[in-house]
Amino acid sequence: MKHVVIGTLAHVDAGKTTLSESMLYLSGSIRKLGRVDHGDAFLDYDKQERSRGITIFSKQAICQWKDIEFTLLDTPGHVDFSSEMERTLQILDYAILIINGVDGVQTHTETIWKLLEHYQIPVFIFINKMDTAYLTKEKLLIELRKRLDERCVDFTAPSDEMMEQAAMCDDELLDDYMEHTIINKCLLSAKIHERKVFPCYFGSALKRQGIETFLDGLSEFIVMHDYPEEFGAKVYKITRDENGNKLAHMKITGGSLKVKAKLGESEKVDQIRKYSGSKFTAVNEAIAGEVCAVKGLLNIYAGEGLGFEKKSEKPLLSSYMNYRMQLPEGCDAFTMLRNLKQLGEEDPQLHITYNERLKEIRVQMMGEIQTEILKNIISNRFNVDVSFDHGAISYRETILEPVEGVGHYEPLRHYAEVHLLLEPGNEGSGIQIASACPEDELDRHWQRLILSHLEEKEHLGVLTGSPITDMKITLLSGRAHQKHTEGGDFREATYRAVRQGLKSAKSIVLEPYFKFKLEVPTEYLSRAVFDVEQMNGSFVIDDTVNEMTVLSGSASVAKMQNYQSELVAYTKGKGKLACVMEGYKPCQNQDEIIADAGYDSETDIDNPTGSIFCSHGAGYFVPWHEVKKQMHVTTSYSKTEKKQQSAPAKEMKKLNDEDLDAIFIKTYGPGKRRLENNSKKAKEESVQGLLTSVKRQPLCYLIDGYNIIHSWPELKELAADNLEAARSRLMQLMGDFQGYKQCLLILVFDAYKVSEGVGQMFKDHSIFVVYTDQAQTADMYIERATHKLSSYYRVVVATSDAMEQLIVSGQGAHRMSSRELLLEVEGLRKRRQQEFEESQRKGYNQPLEKIRDLNFKDK
Repeated sequence: MKHVVIGTLAHVDAGKTTLSESMLYLSGSIRKLGRVDHGDAFLDYDKQERSRGITIFSKQAICQWKDIEFTLLDTPGHVDFSSEMERTLQILDYAILIINGVDGVQTHTETIWKLLEHYQIPVFIFINKMDTAYLTKEKLLIELRKRLDERCVDFTAPSDEMMEQAAMCDDELLDDYMEHTIINKCLLSAKIHERKVFPCYFGSALKRQGIETFLDGLSEFIVMHDYPEEFGAKVYKITRDENGNKLAHMKITGGSLKVKAKLGESEKVDQIRKYSGSKFTAVNEAIAGEVCAVKGLLNIYAGEGLGFEKKSEKPLLSSYMNYRMQLPEGCDAFTMLRNLKQLGEEDPQLHITYNERLKEIRVQMMGEIQTEILKNIISNRFNVDVSFDHGAISYRETILEPVEGVGHYEPLRHYAEVHLLLEPGNEGSGIQIASACPEDELDRHWQRLILSHLEEKEHLGVLTGSPITDMKITLLSGRAHQKHTEGGDFREATYRAVRQGLKSAKSIVLEPYFKFKLEVPTEYLSRAVFDVEQMNGSFVIDDTVNEMTVLSGSASVAKMQNYQSELVAYTKGKGKLACVMEGYKPCQNQDEIIADAGYDSETDIDNPTGSIFCSHGAGYFVPWHEVKKQMHVTTSYSKTEKKQQSAPAKEMKKLNDEDLDAIFIKTYGPGKRRLENNSKKAKEESVQGLLTSVKRQPLCYLIDGYNIIHSWPELKELAADNLEAARSRLMQLMGDFQGYKQCLLILVFDAYKVSEGVGQMFKDHSIFVVYTDQAQTADMYIERATHKLSSYYRVVVATSDAMEQLIVSGQGAHRMSSRELLLEVEGLRKRRQQEFEESQRKGYNQPLEKIRDLNFKDK
């Protein structure tokens, strides 16, 4: 019998648990069909899950269908519990991705798809709720191929049609189909396992429609994995049973595991459990391919590899909010920390820490629902009622350029020195650790110790004290003493080397960004666009259907996290917003964040930046900026760095007039020698020619209309009641401004009200007014217009969009914020008022005075 570990994954409310329930019922594993909304689902047996109607913890069940035994893992669908879902992915043979046929592909669905691609897990897709979906199979398949992968194939279609679709996914499948007019099932199964084909099935889990067909497809096209005889296992989860016993949930990936077996020097297996729902069966042995829970392993942790398996890679999804835990009066913080250590083992992404300086316990979580769940768990398990504050954004830090970090630890009878190369990594790469140190400089066991010290701790940056990320740390060199060096010495030297390197480098603060999908009534599009721009966000307009416009893009979490309530208010409940974590990007208001953090790296005694050296039998502290001068080891990187710093000065001394002439000729070509007696005349002619050839270009203003309207108080207040009135008032103000400046002025609006998406341009008195195409924003038009007009005009772009300002500056245009334009318009108004008052004060009519002056001259 085949044995396969398969997981169900989906966006929340897609019917994931309901599908698992139907599969278990039809396979005969359960006798009663439960429902999530009735609170009696087989896999949602936790009290909080049944009361809330959502899956919080991943569960497993065992079922059989024909010749295959499934270990079915039901994972959470809510974004707040994404870390629980991601931990499960690392042990799956296959995944079932459930799509809600009513809503289609959601933003979180795309996030799950990227995770499945990252972990290279073959996928079967089940489109659920087809009994209530208004979209047809064909339209849903088009969306799947557009947003997930073009190799999604309808396996419920007639055999000939299905084979033809599958043949288009891979060259080998196409060759087989062209030769035999049919595809070999073994070959097709292999291509599904290689993620070259993604089978799609349709049905309704609640009404059990299409479930048997889906189970038949799983048993027909799933390929068994070949496991080695050597023992290996991956620990993906830590829990505790009702008696408080620690359980390590793992998948056996090679050989077998028996009761009483020893793992390491001190760990022994007391019991092996195979769970199905809330009940388990104790077994004497777990073989390769099976998932089990092991009792008796006290020092094991989630993500650990046993046997030949390596430690699991760090999860891609992480919490972006940092909450301060508020303890009840009389509760001891250190006792609470010891209790919370259990929860940290079960969910490493909580990152439970204690700030000694502020006397605070801090926890990282994904959102409010996870906060409520954690409060209930602490209350039930430890009988303590805690609360949390509103939470703060969890920032990160990284560096912009490579730097060598050095650490030295040499108090009396101790010695260790470490040299590290810190390099900026790609966005989202996390911390990568490597060694380039020859073993003849430092023994292998010391190198391994240094690398383990780099991995064991979350190193903090020097700007805000936030964790560092997107960085590669390479061990360059080090030194140990044959007699005085101990393991703890290298820990101190390694930590100090990281901090010294960070102090030497140019660091920046990173903030989390949301990937969002925003749906608003078309009449509120300009407001939505302006809001996204104010959030330092970027977007594209996806579609406009039934007077609703969909925007997708990314924006700062700090500025978008509370936008849902504001959106509901100004769209009168019609607007929708869906967000998922995208990653970390450079912070736009770094100085403000650093000031608010109030972090001083020099007073952080737990993370010192300097080193300890020894002189006359006593250790002394050397600050970070003087450490390199006293290091005992000189690395090749240090020599290269010094050579590069000194090379330019030496090179400048060697250059003489002949060398400069040679460089000039090589760059610009040979010049014509002038006669000495005509040099003065030639110089005068060249200057005069330069003055006549350079003509001052006329001025052109490009104005982002809606950006100005939502930035100026007068127009913003007017737009709240009547947007057309605000536009007319802006045209009037810009007409007066153009008359004073005598320039070309183009006022650009997003044309969301133009029928059929056709833009238009017209002249309003002395200015040009542009309404862009429906799929084109004002930013896009301004960028294109700047590129075309910059050859003929001195272009000034008026907008408060920081990204737009950066782009137009790169194209040679001058940038002006909406506030600067407002000040210039108000200044113009004041000057005109002063001129009028001056004329009134003098008491004469200017045109008549000019006529008198002309008559006087004639006489």
